[in-house]
Amino acid sequence: MAGEDLGAASLAVAVGPVAEALRGAGDERVMEFTKEDHEAVSAAIHEAEKRTCGQIVCVLAHSSSEYAYVPILWATVLALLAPWPLIDFTQWTVQRIFLLQLVVFIVAGVLFSWTPLRLALVPRPIQRARAHRAALEQFFVRRVTHTRNRCGILIFVSMAEHYARVIADEGIAQKVHQREWQAAIDTLIGHIRDGGIAAGFVAAIERCGAVLATYAPPDGTANELPDRLYVI
Repeated sequence: MAGEDLGAASLAVAVGPVAEALRGAGDERVMEFTKEDHEAVSAAIHEAEKRTCGQIVCVLAHSSSEYAYVPILWATVLALLAPWPLIDFTQWTVQRIFLLQLVVFIVAGVLFSWTPLRLALVPRPIQRARAHRAALEQFFVRRVTHTRNRCGILIFVSMAEHYARVIADEGIAQKVHQREWQAAIDTLIGHIRDGGIAAGFVAAIERCGAVLATYAPPDGTANELPDRLYVI
């Protein structure tokens, strides 16, 4: 069932522009989200859903992964490399070299645990893959696939990976061209570039709401999902 759902989803992504828009941004912007910002996003979702049988879910992630393996991996590599110059060019004892290895491992582990450096050491393809997986997980966790008409969409942003995506369920994905979702992402990016994450979500919601109103008009279906922004 999950495999069928994944195949049915329509995905619009703008990784490159988002990377530029969010470069230098991080958790501090996410943490600035106020009660008024949450209320504005909720109101935008509620208003958009008045004109459609579709459902809109928004998720803002600090990061799509902790990348906990990165400090250990790099600290281990440095600790393994450190003894070789000492073996070749010094008369140090085995015990002294082993102690140095231990110190290098601990110091490197602490250094590489610093979030900006840890992320910098993760290749972009891996970051995109983790963010993509997180978006799909949220698509199912937030029950976007459980609506009666299968016309729900997810608007997902991951700050650390500089990543944004729209995922549409099969009921609406079949009817809407990819460029429609891309236009919503472009709108979101434009506001984020100006420092307005909440405004970006509101504008993207309005754009997606217009698309849903055209291709999935109201049919009397009750509101099935919470009208809110999830910050994770």
